[in-house]
Amino acid sequence: MCGIVAATSATRDVIGHLLEGLERLEYRGYDSAGLAYSAMPDGAASASVLGLQRLRAVGRVSQLKRQAQAQQAKAACGIAHTRWATHGGVTEDNAHPHLSQSEGVAVCVVHNGIVENHQALRENLLAAGYVFASQTDTEVIAHLLHHALIAALARGETASLFHAMQAVAPTLRGAYALAALSSLEPDTVVGTRWGAPLVLGYDGIEGAQAGERFLASDVSALIQSTRNLSYLEEGDVVMIRPGLHRLVDRQGQAVSRAVLRSEIEASHFELGGYRHYMQKEIFEQPAALANTLEMIDARQALVPELFGHEAQAVFARSKQLLILACGTSYHAGCVARYWLESLAHIPTQVEIASEYRYRQSVALQGTLVLCISQSGETADTLAALEHAQSLGLGDSLSICNVPESSLIRASRLRFLTRAGPEIGVASTKAFTTQLAALFLLTLVLAKARGRLSSSDEQTWVSQLRHLPAAMQEVLACEPEMMRWAQHFAARDHALFLGRGVHYPIAMEGALKLKEISYIHAEAYAAGELKHGPLALVDASMPVLAVAPHDALLSKLQSNLEEVRARGGRLYVIADKDHTMSSSADVDIVKLTDHAGLLSPILHVLPLQLLAYHTALVRGTDVDKPRNLAKSVTVE
Repeated sequence: MCGIVAATSATRDVIGHLLEGLERLEYRGYDSAGLAYSAMPDGAASASVLGLQRLRAVGRVSQLKRQAQAQQAKAACGIAHTRWATHGGVTEDNAHPHLSQSEGVAVCVVHNGIVENHQALRENLLAAGYVFASQTDTEVIAHLLHHALIAALARGETASLFHAMQAVAPTLRGAYALAALSSLEPDTVVGTRWGAPLVLGYDGIEGAQAGERFLASDVSALIQSTRNLSYLEEGDVVMIRPGLHRLVDRQGQAVSRAVLRSEIEASHFELGGYRHYMQKEIFEQPAALANTLEMIDARQALVPELFGHEAQAVFARSKQLLILACGTSYHAGCVARYWLESLAHIPTQVEIASEYRYRQSVALQGTLVLCISQSGETADTLAALEHAQSLGLGDSLSICNVPESSLIRASRLRFLTRAGPEIGVASTKAFTTQLAALFLLTLVLAKARGRLSSSDEQTWVSQLRHLPAAMQEVLACEPEMMRWAQHFAARDHALFLGRGVHYPIAMEGALKLKEISYIHAEAYAAGELKHGPLALVDASMPVLAVAPHDALLSKLQSNLEEVRARGGRLYVIADKDHTMSSSADVDIVKLTDHAGLLSPILHVLPLQLLAYHTALVRGTDVDKPRNLAKSVTVE
């Protein structure tokens, strides 16, 4: 959700780096932006607080950028932030960085996450004489750090922001990533994390002389300056200044974290010839799927080790699966349930992660906990996994698109989908690559349980290898989805129908439409129409049906006739050999030959295109829809 960037340098102005980093974080979703910095001697004077300068803007980073240019801001050290409102409305007062200043000391803080005990902390600080300028939970952190620095000075000690952060962080409950700047140490930034990601960046290998140092909540914010990174662990506190850094763990012991080199390319964040990232990512799906399935190209057989070196032993003792996920990833899990139970004959339960941890559930031994997340930082999914582990469910597998994410590191087994960076808030290629990974898992488990013959294994692997080409063929339906979009854009409501394994695909299509076009859309298992939703159907209600040529087609056709009989207009996504014909009240788009159990991966593509083009017609912000964030790192 929110984004953090921080930088310190002995040789150059870092304002440009901070602003570019914020621009690269815009895809995460935000409503305001700001930065605080220690001005360089030749920088123009602006509103200064004991040597620290702060700029904040409601709206886009471009507005903050204009402020910085107007102030001729120059800095060797600074912190910056994009905020997605949780506590308090979208106002400049609530925008980060937050400030605490008095008695010759000023502290600025940026924060991702939520401080759950902020009200109790606020009351203590009010009693100590602190005045609050915002409604946010974050401002308590600024005052706590300030209080710690003043207390150190009163004791005749050196007022170290690094030590202050070590003292303050354990008093915070909830999830957070923090970066702070003090007027007492103008070349120094201090950060910490608990339950939210924070990355340390270097302009060279560790120990480089006079090297720059960076902090960020996302690798994408750093790639313009460095590819050398360390991922901080839970509870780490880090201090950066030019040419050096210091890192301690939650016990205060000095530690080092492995220096890795990011493989993310700047080109991943360029639109190329596309109008929006979502459109680009829809059309990247054949390549993303091919990359995800690359490991099976050279194999004649599927092996458990695709999911980790312990996978064979874990799969052998797994008697059932518990899938935990949110949003689009939850829909992927719902599709996987059909696959896992029909092919692998393994009982599977799919839970919305945010609900699972708050109900009394029965933990059965032999359960493999499967978590699905694009970012690997989804707070609800991480908390659900932790809850499952607290119940004694020690076997876990995560399917994720981000290496070194919190979810990957918290799981015994893992599978990386290799979709590449996904910028658009509405997930597309992350979803289809998750489905591909889940089908691979289904085949591996089916084989381990003696449910997959050698010939069937080769057939399925061959079909998986053909999927990228089939996807390319399906994407040719874009002109027809553009035509449909004209009709949908004029409506405020829509129904999506599916049966069997395609019911979750209808759910995903409805989610995409409402995410970016703001049309109210609902999905139903088609057999449920006569149990209530049919009351909504009339000539003004478009009804879209996902109708592959499978065993349930005749049942679905009967459901569709119920819609026609009540004056509803039907839009049908079908296979090549579908027997229905278009008419005045039925519009059919036929895709490719039926792909069997793999058809959900193909049938979701037209729904993504429909949502995209409907949003274009309605003039909404496709890549950054209102009120939504890409990576939901708060509960």
